[in-house]
Amino acid sequence: MEQLYIFGTGNAAVTTCYNTCFAIKKDQEFFMTDAGGGNGILGILNRMDVDLSHIHHLFVSHEHTDHILGVVWLVRFIGARIKSGKYDGDFHIYCHNNLVSVIDTLCRLTLQGKFYKLIGERIHLHGISDGETKNILGHEVTFFDIHSTKAEQYGFTTYLDDGKRLTFCGDEPYNPVYSQYVEKCGWLLHEAFCLYEDREQFKPYEKHHSTVLDACKLGEEKQVENLILWHTEDSDMTNRKKRYLTEGTSSYHGNLFVPDDGEILTLTP
Repeated sequence: MEQLYIFGTGNAAVTTCYNTCFAIKKDQEFFMTDAGGGNGILGILNRMDVDLSHIHHLFVSHEHTDHILGVVWLVRFIGARIKSGKYDGDFHIYCHNNLVSVIDTLCRLTLQGKFYKLIGERIHLHGISDGETKNILGHEVTFFDIHSTKAEQYGFTTYLDDGKRLTFCGDEPYNPVYSQYVEKCGWLLHEAFCLYEDREQFKPYEKHHSTVLDACKLGEEKQVENLILWHTEDSDMTNRKKRYLTEGTSSYHGNLFVPDDGEILTLTP
């Protein structure tokens, strides 16, 4: 069975939920993507019963604070486990080539030397190029440049055990340059900054983001089987799921998910 562990669902400005980050779980191992903006990731992992000893692969999509700062805390706490003999194997961090020095510098400036020295020994920063493929948890994972207008950013695509494609588009609207990864995919993980009806309040287009309606029209057009919406505003968390589903299902007829922090979705039986 493969599952999607949803650690956070909010955009950079949220205060009542955590920043968007997640992991694919296969057997007892996790392939994690991003880590949010701080040490809140540690509490989330604890509440979801995710043992750091089972995280050996982390992908960092880009340099923005709400995606990268939590990485330092993972390095710090996994490093502590390595030092105490409670972590088997090595910790692998994947990111685009220009992000390697950023993560290295953050760790060098903020961590004790005994933890920073593990980088290159037991903690590895892997620079990846557009279209490069890595084997992670027994799957071929292909990373791709989303051609961001703000900061260099990568997404990824992979095939699950049931043969269905899963594609993560990062936190910006779909770009046709990677259409082959989206067309008729089994799972599409896409940002939705706010409802279309709330666009005047949150101004998603000025920030180069999508609305729920935009993302769902894309999912319908590309014949996506399962569409997950996140990286949202948090003005009405009590009713977010209901309101987003109402707007989304008006134009998308596949399986639509608007998860809360801490949810677990089953990807394969």
